[in-house]
Amino acid sequence: MIQETSPILTAGRAPIRCVIADDHALLRHGVNRLLQDESDFEVVAEACNATDALKLVLEHRPDLILMDIGMPGPSSFEVARIIEQKCPQTRVVFLTMHEDQEYVMQGIQAGAAGYLLKDTPAQQLVSYLREVRSGGRCVSPELLSSWTGASHSHTASRANRLTPREREIMKLLAEGNTARKVASLLGLSIKTVEAHKFNLMRKLDIHNKAQLVARAIQKKIVNFPVAM
Repeated sequence: MIQETSPILTAGRAPIRCVIADDHALLRHGVNRLLQDESDFEVVAEACNATDALKLVLEHRPDLILMDIGMPGPSSFEVARIIEQKCPQTRVVFLTMHEDQEYVMQGIQAGAAGYLLKDTPAQQLVSYLREVRSGGRCVSPELLSSWTGASHSHTASRANRLTPREREIMKLLAEGNTARKVASLLGLSIKTVEAHKFNLMRKLDIHNKAQLVARAIQKKIVNFPVAM
């Protein structure tokens, strides 16, 4: 289902034009009302599935799309990748109840500018969306803190001891590149990249890709700061 909305004229700068995509009507209407109450936002359309969400983005070229995960139709992550390719001016924000590490990582690697939980307080959500529109990125802070847990303070000083090459490789891996792609980008052998990856994960006491992504974000090795 596609629902068009009436344009709203605002004084001064152009409003932040948004599409809302979620298969729960109550959620869509609630977020719509929240944003329409803000003078600098304009909701141009709503969709209840991923296929319609993509159609609306290509039609309206909005500034933001707020998109759920697990809607009917193609994968929301695949839709995000297509949007990044075909409509790069539209920034994707996943607004979801899913806290799973793998979902967050897939969202980041699909090119999303934000990954926020649906229980985010209303005014914080509005603030985050303004930040994303201005070129920033955000992840709900409770997500990353739950990934790293108690080991964070123990490993904080170790992160400062990463070599420049380790930091470079960590950044590329966290952005979704394979070891083979990293090797190609840096002119290194795959064995060398794997060795650097092993060393940096040992130094930081991390054991999987999700933790690597989370630590890279926390340490600002990748430009995806935690929402505060």
